[in-house]
Amino acid sequence: MIGQCGLTMQPWKETEVLEIGYLFNRAYWHKGYATEAAKACKKYAFETLQAEEVCSIIRDINTASQNVAIRNGMGKTDSWTKHYRGVDMPHYRYIVRRK
Repeated sequence: MIGQCGLTMQPWKETEVLEIGYLFNRAYWHKGYATEAAKACKKYAFETLQAEEVCSIIRDINTASQNVAIRNGMGKTDSWTKHYRGVDMPHYRYIVRRK
């Protein structure tokens, strides 16, 4: 298995949002797999689930994943600092809406 990509409901501030998440083994980075999989998830969310929007929630320092979101037609809309085990981790939310 080279990694994973899919749709999940994720907490964002005071609500839950439909997120496209992806995580691939390092040996498969920068080969287009994340972008291809994320685009397929977006298509499924809009065409099958009839979602109005999907997002990707990405650490502020993860520029590679931010670029995947941009290639998936998403734009950065807001930010939020999540707290994991006593550590503040700023995240950005990238969103695309159904046309």
